[in-house]
Amino acid sequence: MPPAPGPSGRPVPDLSLYLVTDRRLCGERSLLDVVGLAVRGGARVVQLREKRLDMRALVDLARALMGLLKPFGVPLIINDRVDAALAVGAAGVHLGQSDMPVELARHLLGPEAILGLSLERPEHLREAERFDLDYYGVSPLFPTATKPELLSAWGLDGLAALRRATRRPLVGIGGIGPDSAEAVIRAGADGVAVVSAICGAADPLRAAEALALAVGRARRDLP
Repeated sequence: MPPAPGPSGRPVPDLSLYLVTDRRLCGERSLLDVVGLAVRGGARVVQLREKRLDMRALVDLARALMGLLKPFGVPLIINDRVDAALAVGAAGVHLGQSDMPVELARHLLGPEAILGLSLERPEHLREAERFDLDYYGVSPLFPTATKPELLSAWGLDGLAALRRATRRPLVGIGGIGPDSAEAVIRAGADGVAVVSAICGAADPLRAAEALALAVGRARRDLP
C-alpha cells in the first residue's frame, strides 16, 4: 500500500518505528548490521544522525545505507545535512531548532523531499506551522542521555496538548522503549523514534520487534 498523503499533499512514510542512528552505541558492531537488523524487526524510517563524521565519510555511509534500505522500501532521512542528502538522493532531511532555516532547506531540497523538524518547546509550534513540513519530532519526550543539553521534557501531557494543536504527524523521541511506546501512541504520536533502544540493544532485531509490536497494539486500540 502506498504511503498516505499528509497535510502537505506529499506522501508521508510509515513513521510508526523510526530509527535514529548512533554508531557509538553500536559498540563493535557495524552500523549497517544494526540498521539491517532493525529494519527486519520493523523499523520503517531510518535517520542518519552522525554529527562527528566529515562530509566524505557521511556521504559514503549514506550511500551504503541507501543500498541496504532500498529492497525494504525504507526511506533514509539525513539529519541536518541538506548537502549530503542532495549528494546521495536521500528521501529527505530532519532539522533541529539550530539547523538550517526550514524555508531554505525546502527551497534546496525541492517540493518532493520529506522534511521534518524537532519541536523542543510549545512555542516552537506557532512558527513551524507556517512552513512546508511533513512531520514534527517531539523532543525529548522523556529525559534521555542522548540529548543532555535539553533540560525539559514534553511528557505525555505535553504530547497530548501538541496533538490537539496540529494536524501534522508527530513522532515522539527521547527515552522511549517497549514499555512506554504504547502510551506514547495513545497520547497522540503517529510513531516513536529511538536511538539507544535499538543501537544500544544487545539484540537489535528483537528490540525492534518489541517496539513495533508495542506500537501496533496501541494503534489497534485507537478509535
